[in-house]
Amino acid sequence: MADNPHISVVIPVYNEEGILREAVTELRAAIQQHGWACEIIVAENGSSDNTVAIGQHMSSEMPDVSIFAAPEPNYGAALREGILRARGTYVICDEIDLCDVDFYHRALELLEHGEADMVIGSKAMKGSHDERPLLRRTATRVINGMLRVAVGFHGTDTHGLKAFDRERLIPIVHECVVDKDLFVSEFVIRAGRSGRRVVEIPVRIAEKRRPAINLLRRVPRVLGDMAKLTMAIRFKQ
Repeated sequence: MADNPHISVVIPVYNEEGILREAVTELRAAIQQHGWACEIIVAENGSSDNTVAIGQHMSSEMPDVSIFAAPEPNYGAALREGILRARGTYVICDEIDLCDVDFYHRALELLEHGEADMVIGSKAMKGSHDERPLLRRTATRVINGMLRVAVGFHGTDTHGLKAFDRERLIPIVHECVVDKDLFVSEFVIRAGRSGRRVVEIPVRIAEKRRPAINLLRRVPRVLGDMAKLTMAIRFKQ
């Protein structure tokens, strides 16, 4: 693996034994076709299946793949830790059931030409194709609406695919105080409010398997985190 990879791909995972090896193997092959020097960081958090063992076995076979394991399910904390471990010039945050290399290509063009500091793959902007079930599409729009009201968010999406200049955005990561589901929202919102150039591009999203965590069970936690995020952005900065 190159000492200084061009890109670091960070993928949070939870109970993904069924698709982890296939998804990472296919992603590596696609990245190698593009010729990018890359590291893939699997950010496991609290899995109760064989996800960790599979990831560790892959890491022993593939020098450009690494995994770390957190003791409890916490998507935001795992993603944050993965970002802080990343060494690439550019960091791409992906999902194990997406691995959208077309997004990588389009985002890197903007980053490398100085047209953006952060690129968001939006599921909700014009030109996107969100093929997930209605409940999940509705949840995305509800959360985005809440963010607009609570903290003045002006974009169309904060979750899912994103790519950014590591050197420019790492200071923002250190400012974030919310973890779990809304870490990514705070990260994107703080980036925009700090004057970094945040650009959205449309993506196609299709659900390849049922979510590992039940959506409705997450509602109370998201509401609590939304209150914490509002306090952090509105009153503490």
